[in-house]
This record gives sequence, C-alpha cells and structure tokens, in this order.
Amino acid sequence: MESARSIFFRHIAQTSRSPLALEIDHASGMYLYGTDGKRYMDLISGISVSNLGHSHPAIIHAIREQTGRYLHLLVYGELIQAPQVHLAGRLAGILPRQLDTIYFVNSGAEAVEGALKLAKRYTGRHEIIAMKNAYHGSTHGALSATGNEDLKRAYRPLVPGFRHIELNNQKDLGVISSKTAAVILEPVMGEAGVRPANPAWIRELRSRCNETGSLLIFDEIQTGFGRTGSLFAFEKLGIVPDILLLAKALGGGMPLGAFIASSEIMNVISHSPALGHITTFGGHPVSCAAALAHLNELLSSEIIATVPAKEQLFRKLLVHPMIREIRSAGLLMAIELGSAVLVQKVIARTLERGILLDWFLFCDTALRLAPPLIISEEEIKTACSILQEVLSEFS
Repeated sequence: MESARSIFFRHIAQTSRSPLALEIDHASGMYLYGTDGKRYMDLISGISVSNLGHSHPAIIHAIREQTGRYLHLLVYGELIQAPQVHLAGRLAGILPRQLDTIYFVNSGAEAVEGALKLAKRYTGRHEIIAMKNAYHGSTHGALSATGNEDLKRAYRPLVPGFRHIELNNQKDLGVISSKTAAVILEPVMGEAGVRPANPAWIRELRSRCNETGSLLIFDEIQTGFGRTGSLFAFEKLGIVPDILLLAKALGGGMPLGAFIASSEIMNVISHSPALGHITTFGGHPVSCAAALAHLNELLSSEIIATVPAKEQLFRKLLVHPMIREIRSAGLLMAIELGSAVLVQKVIARTLERGILLDWFLFCDTALRLAPPLIISEEEIKTACSILQEVLSEFS
C-alpha cells in the first residue's frame, strides 16, 4: 500500500516547496503526536486557531452530539438551525449593541470578502483603504486588501479601488475621504510580525471614518477569542468597529468565519438584489455547535485572564543575545532574530527537539509564538529553555 507521505506529495496541492510534512496521528491539549509516537509541543495553535488546545472535551462532545442530529441541510439563511441561532445569540449578547447581526461563512478570507461587499453596498462607494503589510487572505478581494506586493504581484490584475496607508501614520488619515467605502485593518497586524495599532491613532481613525461616512472594518481573525488578553482586541482600544471579522479560533478547531455588523448595515444585502451574498456551507451546524462550546468554555473559565501573566513569563524567560526584540500582544508574539536564514534554522532544530514554531509571511526574520491559551507555566519554561538552547547552538 502506498504510504500517506507519498500520496501527500503526489496528490495534495503543495503551497510551498518545503512543507513540514509531519505525519500526525492525533492531537490533545498542547501536543501533536506523530505516527512514529513523537510528541510535539504546539506553540502556534494552527496559526491562532486552537485557543483551547487540541481535542478539548467540551468541543468534541458538542461535535459528536450535533453529528447525531443533522449535518448540512440547505444553503445558509433559509432554515432555522439551532446551532447557528444559539451561537449568533451568544455572540450578540457579548458584543456591543451595534454589532448585533452575524453572517456566518466558512473562513477568514470569506469573512473579508463579505465585509468588503457589504461596505460597498451600504455606502454606495467603491474605494477601500487598507494597511501596508496587512494580511487579509488569499482570495481575490482579500488579496487586494492585503498590503504586500510580493504576495500579490503574480496574481494581478486584482480588484480595483484599493489604496494602502501606513498603520499608525497620522498624515495618512487624510487619505480617507467621502469616496471611501471602508477602512479595513487588523488591530494587531499579524503577518507583519505583531505590530499593534496605537490606541490614540485608532481613536483618530474612528473619528475620521465618522467624519467621512466611511465604515471601519476590524479584522480580528487572528486576534479574537482571548489571544491578546481580552476577548477581542478592540475592547482595549476604546472604540467599536462598524464591521467585525472573525474566524480561526471562532470554530474551536472547526472551519467557521463571520462578518458582523448592525442590522441596519447588514440588511442591505437582503434586497435589490435578494441573495446579495450567499454561501452553501457557511455556518455549518457542526462548526457552529463546536464554536458555541468553545465560546462557552472561554467565558465560563479564567483562561483569558491568565494570558497577560503568561505573556510576561515568556518575555521574562526569553532573554538571549540573539534575540533582538520581542513584540507581543498577549500570546501573539514575534521573537525578532534579524535573519530569515537563522529563523528557518531555529524552526527546523526546535522541531527536532519537539517544539513546533513558525514565522510570519511579511516578517521572515522573526519567530511566531502563538500557543494555545491553556499553556501552563511549566510548559512555558520548558519551551523557553529549549528555544534558548537552540539559539545558543547557532551563536
């Protein structure tokens, strides 16, 4: 019989020439387990997805219970399905009142696409302003919003009407005008290497959008659900976006995304034409059941409250001559080494030592640390010790 590894390289579309190609048998808590029995501590959470770790009992139970009831029934929005409506109600109950209407999709990129369409439809405008070095996804509209030409060049022409400004640049706020449908940004730029928005600048951005009638879209696909130390990053900034984007951790390990706005804004896609935005599998009942279990567990526990202390412990322990800087927003961290070659060597060596790390799309000189929020102090100490030992090997 042909091996899974052989089939992977022959028949699975490759996204790079050097995939990790670990063959995983199962995963639990903080760890992935290879088919050879080797254990790997997961310090990236599937890129900020598994905030409660892998195979959380409450999430697994919710999935099993829902699969015994029904799977896909009909295209999104036609039938009243308990997992969807209970999740929507729970989300609306914890979000500001102007974010009361949820449209469920399958992924982060789809949430971005829906939000861009919604902003254009509501405002009647066509210009979208995004940030340089932002990442919003790989579909055509999301890639158009993405602010890195190296990723985009081979796929032009993309969607017209996009302009890019610098995060935290005061003068660039003047670019926003009465022609602007929306400004889209990450409150913490992830793939740029963990670059937080300045709260004072964000407040001025909010004011400028109010002045020009432009919508403000917050992409919290990577920062949502406790990653930065609050349920959502915007809660620390003192403003509320007009449209909120969620995915990654939303589904508790299942594929799920959402764009969220007021009922006034969201209503425009229901008419002229009807079915202005549709999806077959968006808000899949199994994904929504898993998401609700994940959210309930987060809200009923003290897990999010432990994030700031864990962030500080990482910062305290990760002291090494080769570390130039640590940038962090909760448990989303960039360990700046100043060399892309060194980063790849460290990733490969730590993997041999049983630690799974990663890098950033637009900042390949830094290591990504984004562990499950459940990581313990002892696991942090172990991870930091191994990482320091590996760095010393390359000193």
